[in-house]
Amino acid sequence: MKYYLYHIPGKKIGVTCNLISRVTEQQGYTPDEYEVLLTSEDINYISDMEIELQKSYGYRVDRQLYKNLNCNKFNQMNVNVTTQTVTFPCPLNKLKGHLMDNLGIQWMTPEGESFKLTADMVPWITHNAKTSMFNMNRCYVYNKALSAAFNVPPTKQQLSPIMDNTIFDKIRMWANDKGIYDKGDTKTQYLKLMEEVGELADAILKNNKPEIVDAIGDIAVVLTNLARLEDLRIEDCIESAYNEIKNRKGSMQNGTFVKNQTQNGTFKYSQTL
Repeated sequence: MKYYLYHIPGKKIGVTCNLISRVTEQQGYTPDEYEVLLTSEDINYISDMEIELQKSYGYRVDRQLYKNLNCNKFNQMNVNVTTQTVTFPCPLNKLKGHLMDNLGIQWMTPEGESFKLTADMVPWITHNAKTSMFNMNRCYVYNKALSAAFNVPPTKQQLSPIMDNTIFDKIRMWANDKGIYDKGDTKTQYLKLMEEVGELADAILKNNKPEIVDAIGDIAVVLTNLARLEDLRIEDCIESAYNEIKNRKGSMQNGTFVKNQTQNGTFKYSQTL
């Protein structure tokens, strides 16, 4: 990401990653009313230079380095999404500027609604956002209200409500951010699953517990994404399987549970779990 150290003569020196949205659209200055002093992809360097030049020009010096602002986490798409809300990692009075700096970012709710931040959404979000009761440096809006205001349709089949912030939610958010749901398909995920199962088999043969843990985790991630690509939730698939097995009767045979199966009025052992 490129950062711009800009100067509004007689007013201020600041840093942004989007000059048009931050300086022109938000603050109202046309390009001929400000100048760019420095550009850099190094946030540490640009942060240090901002303070140094603020002192040199005699402007108000920011209390915190640009790189240390909580809001800069937002530039990394570090928004927190639950079934009810989307939370932005910055205080309410800083929200508008950082929304304008991040036009185009996307997030998806567990119900399948996909949001892409546009300039038209910024006034609504800043007007309706509330400060988090748990952290004064965070604020949020309700997904349902935002969806109604901008008529955002679900991108996939509407999913039933689930608990906020489960590990499966986090996996889906990560996968959506990486483009797996837009560019991937179930065939590629199935091949990935076979690869991970092979790694699990190798780890078991080596009796390597850390690799076993890693492989099982990778398998769970792939299955979560495979289910999502089929417009399903892995939670529902697991619950369906549990409902099938919870009343099964059978016995252990050679280290494997084998269920009883009815045939012609009698029971016989014929299927494994």
